[in-house]
Amino acid sequence: LVPAAVVAATPEGAHVVDTASLTLDDIIGEIKTAQTQDKDVARVHSGDPSLYGAIAEQIRRLKALGIEYEIVPGVSAYAAAAAALGIELTVPEVTQSLILTRTAMKSSAMPPGEELTSLGKTGATLAIHLSVRNLRQIERDLIPLYGEDCPVIVAYRVGWPDEAYIHGTLADIRKKVQAEKITRTALIFVGRGLVQDDDFRDSALYDAAHTHVLRPKTGRASSQ
Repeated sequence: LVPAAVVAATPEGAHVVDTASLTLDDIIGEIKTAQTQDKDVARVHSGDPSLYGAIAEQIRRLKALGIEYEIVPGVSAYAAAAAALGIELTVPEVTQSLILTRTAMKSSAMPPGEELTSLGKTGATLAIHLSVRNLRQIERDLIPLYGEDCPVIVAYRVGWPDEAYIHGTLADIRKKVQAEKITRTALIFVGRGLVQDDDFRDSALYDAAHTHVLRPKTGRASSQ
C-alpha cells in the first residue's frame, strides 16, 4: 500500500526491503541488523501508523532491544476521505461523535463491547476499517439500529489517483460495492450526518451570542 513514488524517492544506495511477505521476526531482524551496522532505518507505513498499523508489537520489540525510534504521523484515511468528499464528520445536533472501528473476520476478535451491535447504539458516525468484505454482517448488525435508509459511503483507495467513493444506504451498499468489484483497501462510513443538506443548525462557535476567551462578552454587568 506504499506508493511506488515514495519508494523511488529513497536515497541512492539505500537498501529497500519489501515487508509485505515478512513476519514480525523478519522485520525486527532487518532493523536489528541495520542498527548493528549503525544505519538509519525508515519503516514506511501507509496512512496513519497509529490506526491498525500493527506497530505496537514492533515498538515492544524495539524497546526490548534498546533501539530508539520516532513515529512520524500520517494522514488518516477517514480525514482524507472527508476532505475529498467535502464534508464534515460532526454536524451540529445530528452527530458529534465519530467512532473508528473494524469488524472481526480473519483477524483478532473484537474486545467485548466493541461489536457493531454495541457501538451502533450510540448513533455516532462510524468509520469502519478493514471490513469491505464483511458488508453482509455490517448490514445485519446496523440496520436495526440505524435503519435501512441510513447513508453509507464506501471510500476506496483514499488518496490514490484512482480513489473512488460509492454512495448508498445500509439497504443497498453491498450490491453497489459488489458491482464495482471492490474487495480491499476501502473504508466504510455509516451515519446520518453523511448527508449534509441545508437542514441543520449553525454551530454555536460562531454565533454572535456565543462568547469565549477570544471573543469575550462586552459591556458592563448591571449592579443592584
